Amino acid sequence: MIASSPRHINIFFLVSVIGLMGYGLYSQYVMGLIPCPLCMTQRIAYCLIGAFALIAIIDNQRYKIYSALILLASLGGLAAAGRQVWMQHLPPELVPACGPSLEYMLETFPFAEALKMLVLGDGNCAEVDWSFIGLSMAEWSLAWFVGFFGLALWQLLRKQPSAA
Repeated sequence: MIASSPRHINIFFLVSVIGLMGYGLYSQYVMGLIPCPLCMTQRIAYCLIGAFALIAIIDNQRYKIYSALILLASLGGLAAAGRQVWMQHLPPELVPACGPSLEYMLETFPFAEALKMLVLGDGNCAEVDWSFIGLSMAEWSLAWFVGFFGLALWQLLRKQPSAA
């Protein structure tokens, strides 16, 4: 089936990531929503998925390798989005204190500590400033990462498509 060829699936990954990143930048620069550390971690995962998909489109012969890399990037994004959703559902007294901005962290703290803060998030990650049909941006992101993970896993495990 031509719609499920590895190249078409990687085009879907790439176009989806471009759309998601475009909306993320729109929400930041037009709507004024400042991304928290976990949002930035998710953006990194989206960019990795997009980069691996682009390379897979160009080098269609080794699509399983790129599917594995997309799977790993999706897993990282799943972890970040899952943690953010978990933080958004914490009782207010259990939400961690808000931390400094990403720029400040990278300029002030040692890289390993800034990376730890980026992955663990802070109180800013628990705020829900945007929702669509009852789901926060983090919950939508989690859904996208689940879909990307599932599609990458399917592409990785399926038999080699016949050349038509």
